[in-house]
Amino acid sequence: MDRTRRTFLSTAVGVVAATGLGTTSVSATEARRHRRIPPSGIGMHLYTMRTPLATDFRGTLERLAEIGYATVGVSGRHGHSAADIRRMLDATRLRAVLEHVAYDIVKGAGLPQALEDIHTLGGKWIVVPSLPGSLHSPAGYREVAREFNRVGLAARESGLKLLYHNHGTDHQVVDGVSLYDILLAETDPELVAFELDLYWAANGGASAPGELFVRHPRRFPALHVKDMAPNGDFADVGSGVLDFPAMFDTARRGGVKQWLVEHDAPADPFASALASYTYLSRLRY
Repeated sequence: MDRTRRTFLSTAVGVVAATGLGTTSVSATEARRHRRIPPSGIGMHLYTMRTPLATDFRGTLERLAEIGYATVGVSGRHGHSAADIRRMLDATRLRAVLEHVAYDIVKGAGLPQALEDIHTLGGKWIVVPSLPGSLHSPAGYREVAREFNRVGLAARESGLKLLYHNHGTDHQVVDGVSLYDILLAETDPELVAFELDLYWAANGGASAPGELFVRHPRRFPALHVKDMAPNGDFADVGSGVLDFPAMFDTARRGGVKQWLVEHDAPADPFASALASYTYLSRLRY
């Protein structure tokens, strides 16, 4: 493990205490914590639920609403149109805040339809979930930044905003330059923002999210709240080693509006959804 990642993990790793959220004793500072995630800000990124969605889309949404989730991020439609999904969301009183749309679509002729579909879903953010491996170089990310500014302008003219979702490789340092920092520095804050995946930021050795929120205020309207097991695997939120209270301490400065739960490989998606929601709804930071 490189030094940068060790430094991140040494500050990010911790266990959350108090009122059933952890097993360690409560420090004086933690005891004074009173901020909470607003109920309207706790959502589920639907990639987590892809297996049950494939067979019962509406039933899956109903169960998420019963757990307490207020919002969803759409990732895969499973044969349904945007209008179909909107009807199911309305029926279950859930609200879509964003949809993941492939880079090749947003940079090509499919962008107008993608923007229209976001409006149909009722969302406000169109999110590029990843980049082709061929672009993973400083020159490639500078090309992406230019493309994002162009697409971001089209999104703004449509009343939406473009976000980018990170993975671990986005935080690599290549030729002395952080690829993620290129996107942060060379995209227009008025046109492009970020959906920060906390697990991948930690896995990739990035700066602590709390530091990113301070250095780049109002650029992170949405988070993927994903936990890390001690061995580096995915974990239900609150059961792993990431110190979410520390990460969220400066979330307001980062502009965070949505805390979207995600687990890439849950053994039981509904059990994972319940455990993660319970943790976030009780969390004080």
